[in-house]
Amino acid sequence: MEITFIDETKTVSQEKVADIDSLLQFAAGYLQLPADTEMSVTFMDNAAIQEINREYRDKDTPTDVISFAAEEEGEDEMDIIFDEDDEFEMPRTLGDIMISVERAAEQAKEYGHSYDRELGFLALHGFLHINGYDHMTPEDEKEMFGLQKEILDAYGLER
Repeated sequence: MEITFIDETKTVSQEKVADIDSLLQFAAGYLQLPADTEMSVTFMDNAAIQEINREYRDKDTPTDVISFAAEEEGEDEMDIIFDEDDEFEMPRTLGDIMISVERAAEQAKEYGHSYDRELGFLALHGFLHINGYDHMTPEDEKEMFGLQKEILDAYGLER
């Protein structure tokens, strides 16, 4: 899986980026995603994520993680149809995950675990969202949070 990392804050070390990459690669394998899958992760501050939260979710407050799934079809989107004779493979684009490193640090303190664990948790949470998982109903929440815990435990990222 190809992951593009963007650090708008210039505060996330290459080691932490490598750790997040490793976790998401593990999760991609766990979900048996195709090798040519693509996605992005952007690290930002509270002000930047608040702006996105306000614009796209009508919530004028910073949040920890926001994800945009590329494969969700909106009302104004149209399917692209290729001629059957055309032979080319397009990579599967999952979408984009935005993480507030400030909120991650605040929440790590609040929850009594490490910043690394919180950053990994948020990255995986966003990753599951762009793979179609959600927690809008009790059943969906049970499924998503169960899978999230399963992957974190299998990977070895504990509280």
